[in-house]
Amino acid sequence: MTDTRRPLSSRDTGWARRTARWLSRTSLTPNRISQGSILFAALACLAFWASAHTGTTAAIVLLLLAALGCQLRLLCNLFDGMVAVEGGKSEPDGPFWNEAPDRAADLLILTGAGLATGQPALGLLGGALAIATAYIRELGRAEGLGSDFSGPFAKPQRMAAITAGAVLSAIELGLFDTRHALLVALIVTALGTGTTALTRSARLIRALKRRARDMSDT
Repeated sequence: MTDTRRPLSSRDTGWARRTARWLSRTSLTPNRISQGSILFAALACLAFWASAHTGTTAAIVLLLLAALGCQLRLLCNLFDGMVAVEGGKSEPDGPFWNEAPDRAADLLILTGAGLATGQPALGLLGGALAIATAYIRELGRAEGLGSDFSGPFAKPQRMAAITAGAVLSAIELGLFDTRHALLVALIVTALGTGTTALTRSARLIRALKRRARDMSDT
């Protein structure tokens, strides 16, 4: 069902449509693309972790590699659905692979960012909150209320913040031998994701109560 898909303007761009058509003609399945997102997230996690245990030049490269991993993860999230729906290659177990890798990817990337900044607990907190936002969204869908992809820090915003933090930290590391930008990005992501979980919870509670009132009035 299309109402379970995150609304993305990038899905309607020419380059995305052309890429999705090309992928649909290959032997790649939507499930394999979804699974690829875990690999890119694991790459980002390892790059983040390693950046804290090496010299400046290598750390800069690793931070940029981590940023690339975050974006490749998002591309997998974009194209798995496009290949499944627009490409007509949906699979019976597609709903599982559409959701489960995302939860692992969030946890891997945010934990990696925490390790890179010397704040592993903050990274784990961010990952847990990201999983909570998805749980609340799926709970609403299971209750027949549709999928709530509202922010302010849904998955695209989380990855944008961490990507920007990694790139800015690479620049900062080269200029000043510090990496505060990634820590700031991680703090903002954790706070924003927590706010998202709370706002989605409030919206879901209101919707459940409204439905109960409507049913009692009929």
